[in-house]
Amino acid sequence: MPTTGSAAAGQVLADRVLLITGANGGLGEALARACATAGAQVVLLGRRVPRLARLYDELIASGARTPAIYPLDLSGATPEDYETLAESIAREFGRLDGIAHCAAELKGLSSLRNLALEDWFTGLHVNLSAPFLLTRACLPLLRESPDACVLFTLDDAEQSTRAFWGAYGVSKQALRGLVSILGEELAASPVRVHGIEPGPMRTALRARAYFAEEPAGIPEPASCTAGCVRLLAGDWPDAPRFVKLPARSTAPRALNLPTLAN
Repeated sequence: MPTTGSAAAGQVLADRVLLITGANGGLGEALARACATAGAQVVLLGRRVPRLARLYDELIASGARTPAIYPLDLSGATPEDYETLAESIAREFGRLDGIAHCAAELKGLSSLRNLALEDWFTGLHVNLSAPFLLTRACLPLLRESPDACVLFTLDDAEQSTRAFWGAYGVSKQALRGLVSILGEELAASPVRVHGIEPGPMRTALRARAYFAEEPAGIPEPASCTAGCVRLLAGDWPDAPRFVKLPARSTAPRALNLPTLAN
């Protein structure tokens, strides 16, 4: 995974190596573009290799630093897989200055009674255990950086604790607790920890939950990447532990379609 090119003067993420999960779509893909534009060396982690390859080509064509692709399906990854990932980053780049956890799993809304057990375990693993295990594996590298940042993507606490949000809702609430605990444990270290709540975004994941919604009024994921870049760059010194980003819209406009309660 070679590094080529140089960051232009004034780019806030110049000389930083950032790992972005879920880079094959949604917020992860948009944030990878924004970070590369800001001068970062980005490591694109995702399970859909063709989409990662297209993003890789796009970033190369834009003149960004040569990114790296790291294919990994979080739903089946083991602790050893994350240790191997950390070792690969250390070997190829010698440093890691930030992680943005953008990967998420939501098959759709369902009552807990009707939720497939496989969806329960997969949702908890991808949304909660995977970010924890990956971060833990990379902590030695992050601690060596003079200024590192870990971003965990959350969801609206009130909305995701309502009926039918299943494993996704449970895992996002637990992830909020992980952010608080890890943030306190690393308070005296160079590693900053934030939970980001980007609000409604026009993504495939949201479409699975709001299938009767008119998507045209929902912001694209790129609308909240500026705040993420500021956090990753350490350019937001008074940022709170939990950050609501400005990707907001008016109330969703529903299509004239029937919906199911469960």
